[in-house]
Amino acid sequence: MLFSGRAHRELAEEVAQHLNVTITPQTAHTFANGELFVRFEESVRGTDAFVIQSHTTPINEWVMEQLIMVDALKRASAKRITVVMPFYPYARQDKKHKGREPISARLIADLFKTAGADRIMTVDLHTAQIQGFFDGPVDHLFAQTLLADHIKKTYGDADIAVVSPDSGRVRLAEKWAAQLGDRPIAFIHKTRDPDKPNQAVANRVVGQVEGKLCILVDDMIDTGGTIVKATDALLAEGAADVVIATTHGILSDPATERLSNCKAREVIVTNSLPIAPEKRFPNLTVLSIAPLLAEAIQQVFEDGSVTSLFDGNA
Repeated sequence: MLFSGRAHRELAEEVAQHLNVTITPQTAHTFANGELFVRFEESVRGTDAFVIQSHTTPINEWVMEQLIMVDALKRASAKRITVVMPFYPYARQDKKHKGREPISARLIADLFKTAGADRIMTVDLHTAQIQGFFDGPVDHLFAQTLLADHIKKTYGDADIAVVSPDSGRVRLAEKWAAQLGDRPIAFIHKTRDPDKPNQAVANRVVGQVEGKLCILVDDMIDTGGTIVKATDALLAEGAADVVIATTHGILSDPATERLSNCKAREVIVTNSLPIAPEKRFPNLTVLSIAPLLAEAIQQVFEDGSVTSLFDGNA
């Protein structure tokens, strides 16, 4: 049985179509004080339950709704509960950078385990170590093939270089370079003024990008500051053009303004998070991950191999 939170119903309905099932009807509403309520309208006893929720703004509300849904399923005797979260909330808080900080990504895993989740399914984690935070199976899906196929179809004849927006994403750039046909890679090295903490004051391109179509890759775009600065740096170094490719389009303000005004030829994201009409702009391309999620759900339901979806790379 497939269940959907209210954050991104459109994606859940698309997944349901690929699976040839219907989303289980439910009653869900928010009380005047902000408390949430969910009740399923059909029996779930003994079922293999998949609960889809995209953790977009307001993220805490949608996390809580999914937790309540899982709790309701556990108390109604569902046999197995798989939490499907295309975008893992609090993924950037995966370690302590300084003393007295939380590891919020671990807390999220603990919350879902306590609520009754048996399994988590997610797409393109910010860091792979988050898989170890949950005491149970974690299906880590990759949208890279979806994005790379679009680039090969659209820009296959171009002289391509794959670029990481910072040194921490070089490994991701290497995977992209291999998938696009052993392309060269480069990355943006950020230099900082010691008198201005947490502010990148200059960007230096490491690698050969002159005359090339640069595919700038990352796992998410939030406010767009880093990716737009990287685009400017690449064009200043003589790149012929820049295409931005990322899985999660968070697009917090002022991301839409920044991206629509930057000189990138195309910005490619998936629909792992809902993108409201007012946040869309002419050179934005949104690809659907519904077929990927549906196939992974089918494999889990049939006790098949999710790894096989990625040719052994999962």
